Amino acid sequence: MVKFLLWLILLVLCWPLALLALVLYPVVWLFLLPFRLLGIAVGGVLGLFKAIITLPARVLGGPHRV
Repeated sequence: MVKFLLWLILLVLCWPLALLALVLYPVVWLFLLPFRLLGIAVGGVLGLFKAIITLPARVLGGPHRV
């Protein structure tokens, strides 16, 4: 909702820039999508490594975290 209100203010102040932003927003979103997917994949791999590294401590009965 805040983005929409900011866009409306931009539309009132400078309508060509607001229309350019409206057209370029999906293009920028599509450009950044692979980086988001890469971030999700890297986070998953790091989580897997953390689980593998801490597995012996959890199996041997280390301190339990909640």
